[in-house]
Amino acid sequence: MMKDVKVIIFDADDTLWDNQSYFDKAEDVFTEELKEYGTAEELSETLFETESKNMPILGYGAKAVCISMMETALRVSDSKVPGENLSRILSSAKSLLSLPATPLPGVEDTLKALKDCGRYRLVVLTKGDMLDQENKLRRSGLSDYFDRIEVVSNKGKKEYLDLCQSEGVSPEEIAMVGNSFKSDIQPVIEIGGYGIYIPFRTMWQHEVTEEFEHPNITRLDSFDQLRKIFIDNE
Repeated sequence: MMKDVKVIIFDADDTLWDNQSYFDKAEDVFTEELKEYGTAEELSETLFETESKNMPILGYGAKAVCISMMETALRVSDSKVPGENLSRILSSAKSLLSLPATPLPGVEDTLKALKDCGRYRLVVLTKGDMLDQENKLRRSGLSDYFDRIEVVSNKGKKEYLDLCQSEGVSPEEIAMVGNSFKSDIQPVIEIGGYGIYIPFRTMWQHEVTEEFEHPNITRLDSFDQLRKIFIDNE
């Protein structure tokens, strides 16, 4: 039962702050600068194919997207894309490394309440480039609310089990809060934990998966509803 939870784990991007919207805007710049070489839909699909191919060596995040955009631009144009177009794509992609990471509505107040209640350890588990994720957490002003911050290259059953072991808890004593059913919810359910699913308004294609119902899954409309689950439940 949820009352047994001792560790609450949080995704970062699009759970604590808006991230994907900025990536979508950068992709809009990418397709606009390359419109001579294909439709926006075609270019986006080719970019996603490049990103997927590069994931084993580049992982996730702004730097990986930047490299994949450059590679795709050269490929679709047969290396004929003008330098000024490449420069604008590069500038837009690099700007992702300094996105504001402003906490989403209700996030900071809710984290403070969870921290102050003293009943849980609060942990961030996020995918991506370590420096980029650490910088976003610093800019967000949320770091002090967490007992632990982990940046990993993947979020699957192994990563959650490893976290349980290092925290000294069983899977039944963790709850994962996130916007990605694929990375945040399904693996935790499969090991016996709890998933708190808070969908965001936009989703990266790689994270789209078939969703399912389960007694250990709670779907919320907003972050501040976590109070009812973890603070107002006695």
